[in-house]
Amino acid sequence: MTRVPELRGDRLRLRELHVTDHPVFERIVTHRVLTRYLGIDRMDGRQAHDAFAQALAQPHARPRRKYTLAVCSPDDDTMVGTMGLLVEDYGSNAMLTGLVLLPGAPVRGHGHEAGRLLMAYAFGVLGLHRIWAGHRADHHHMRPVMEAAGLRPEATLRQLFRTQSSWHDVTTYATVASDWKRQATPAELSVLDSAPALLPSR
Repeated sequence: MTRVPELRGDRLRLRELHVTDHPVFERIVTHRVLTRYLGIDRMDGRQAHDAFAQALAQPHARPRRKYTLAVCSPDDDTMVGTMGLLVEDYGSNAMLTGLVLLPGAPVRGHGHEAGRLLMAYAFGVLGLHRIWAGHRADHHHMRPVMEAAGLRPEATLRQLFRTQSSWHDVTTYATVASDWKRQATPAELSVLDSAPALLPSR
């Protein structure tokens, strides 16, 4: 089993999903507004249940390619959002996915920190070289989030995915380990520098 240790930043932390996170997870993936800009359509209750079961099983996959983590406040274990990573089957690359924060969550405005913590884990423990992310081209609030995470614009991919009965262009961003590490915060460097100690059991 490959489990991610708790990743703690200045304003939020990431952890593996718990069984008790199901109601929050379901609220996110069945919510009309929260799923508006995601690369998946809004789910019904049964689809949400199945998706949650698949996310809970991720640590048991060998090799593990998918990471769906809970976003929590520094001193509260209640899940208030999600952050994900998809390790690609070729090269040494991964894609950040699924950043969603609940309305009114105390960590709102700091979503980029969730991405940064997961990148620190990916560049450190997982030893990846390149990480990229994207957002629908019409989701104009995401550019500053991407840049605050240490990602830089790369391209616009035309009609990359179809949701809500429409095809959507996606603006992509990326960084490589050597560039990103130069601007990592102390909390992120602690994840990077302690990589051997954080290696999860297999």
